[in-house]
Amino acid sequence: MNHIKIDLDRRISSIDRNIFGGFIEHLGRCIYGGIYSPGSPLADQSGLRLDVIEALSRLRIPIVRYPGGNFVSGYRWMDGIGPREERPPRVDAAWNAVESNQFGTNEFIDFCRKIGTEPYIVVNCGDGDMREARDWVEYCNGTQDTALVRLRQKHGYEAPHAVKYWGIGNEVDGHWQIGYKTPEEYARAYLEFAKVMKWADPSIKLAASATSSWKGSIVERAQLLMEQASNFIDYLSIHWYVGNPENDFAQYMAVSELIEERLSAYEGLVRGLSLQQKLTRPISIAVDEWNVWYRTHPDHGNALNALEETYNLEDALLVAVQLNAFIRHSNSVRMANLAQLVNAIAPIMVSDDGIVLQTIFYPLEIYSQTCSGTSLDVFWKGETFSGGPYTGVRVLDVSAALDEGQRKLSVYVVNRSQTEAMETTISLDSGCFGGEVSAYVVNGSHIKSENTFKTPNAVNTVESTYKADHQTLFTYTFEPHSVTALVFSL
Repeated sequence: MNHIKIDLDRRISSIDRNIFGGFIEHLGRCIYGGIYSPGSPLADQSGLRLDVIEALSRLRIPIVRYPGGNFVSGYRWMDGIGPREERPPRVDAAWNAVESNQFGTNEFIDFCRKIGTEPYIVVNCGDGDMREARDWVEYCNGTQDTALVRLRQKHGYEAPHAVKYWGIGNEVDGHWQIGYKTPEEYARAYLEFAKVMKWADPSIKLAASATSSWKGSIVERAQLLMEQASNFIDYLSIHWYVGNPENDFAQYMAVSELIEERLSAYEGLVRGLSLQQKLTRPISIAVDEWNVWYRTHPDHGNALNALEETYNLEDALLVAVQLNAFIRHSNSVRMANLAQLVNAIAPIMVSDDGIVLQTIFYPLEIYSQTCSGTSLDVFWKGETFSGGPYTGVRVLDVSAALDEGQRKLSVYVVNRSQTEAMETTISLDSGCFGGEVSAYVVNGSHIKSENTFKTPNAVNTVESTYKADHQTLFTYTFEPHSVTALVFSL
C-alpha cells in the first residue's frame, strides 16, 4: 500500500501563480499562422485566432514571455511598431527565416490583455545595446512627455503598457546564441543594461540569464552576476528541456531526479551567494523555458514547420512531474514558462480549420485551475523503480497545496507505472476532510497515445467526485500512467 501523509503545518512557501506561465517566440508557426492569422475566418479584427484565445483562456496563464528565445538576440524592437505597411521585413538569423515584423510590441500587449495575462519582455543582449533596451522600457512604460511616449501614443496607446517583468538576454551561456557571452562579459553587460532600464522605470522586475546549457561555468555565471549586480536582479533565469530519445520509459520517468538535483543545487547556490553578499531581499529562480522537446530539430530549410512536436501521454506525465517540482520548490521557483504555447513545441496545434489540444495541455490546465495557496512538505512512501542512473525512485510523484482561505487541499499525483494501479491512503495529521472530493484524471489507453487532428481525444481529462465526510483517511487508486489532481474540502 502506498501512503501520502499530509501535515497541514509543514508549509514550504506561498505558491506564485507565475509558475504556470507560458512563452511565445517568433519561431515557425508559433505566432504567424498560430496566434496571429489575419484574414482567417477564425480570427478577430486584430488578427488573433479566437479558438487559440479560448484554449489559452482555459489554461489561466498568468504571464507570457516574449519575443524569445533565440530570436530576441538579433531583434530590433522598433522594426515591429507603427503602421504595418512601413515595417521592414528582416532576416531572422536565429532561425534562418524572414521576419515580417507584422506582430510586434503592441500586438503582443493586445494579445496579453485579451487572455488576461501579464507581459514579460526579454530585451536583446546579443547584438543589441543598452540604449535600445532602455528605450523599449520607456516606450512601453513611460509617462513623461518624451519622444518615445509620444510615439507610443501616436500608435494608439495613450496609457502606458505598464510591463512589469523584463529579461536581459536569452541563453547567453550558449554558443548557439547570437552574441554568446562569457560569464565576465555577461555580468558586466547585465549590470549596465539593468541600470539604465531601472532608471527608465524603477518599478520593473528584472531577470538575468543564468544557465541553459548546464555545462561549463554554471557556478561562476551565477557568482559573477550576484557579486556585480545583485541589487538589480529579481530572478535568475534557468532553462531546460527533457525527452525520451532512447525510448526508455523508466529512464524517462526518472528524469524527475535530475530536475530535483538542478533545483536543489541552484537553490543552495543562490542562498550561499546571498549570504556572501549580505542580501536582505530574495533572488528568485525563473525556469522561463521548460518543456518536453526531443523529436524535432530546427530545419533551416523549412523554417515554417520548425519544432512542431507531436506529444504523447508519457510526455504529459513528464510535464506534470515538472509542475510538481515547481510546487515543491515554491520557496525559490517564483516563475516558470512553458515553451512554447502554439504549434512550436506547444500544447496547442493549429490548422486552417481549427485546433487540437495536445496531451501536455491537460496537466497544465488542471494544475493551473486548481492550485493555489501554500505548498506543503508532503511525506509519501510506496513502491519504487529504477531508471537510467537513478535507483529507488518512488513510482508516485507527489505535491500538494493548501488554500486556507478556501479551506481547500489539492494533492497532485503522477503514477509512473505503465501497468499497475496504485492503491494509496491519503492521511491528514490534523483536521479532517470536509465532504466532497473532486478528482481530475489525465490519461489515455497507453503511454504512446497522441492527440492529433485525426484522434483529438485520445488523451483528455476525466472528472469525478467522491465523499470523504469528517474523515482523516481517504483511500484512492491511481490509474496506471496517469496524472491526477485530488481537490479536498477541509
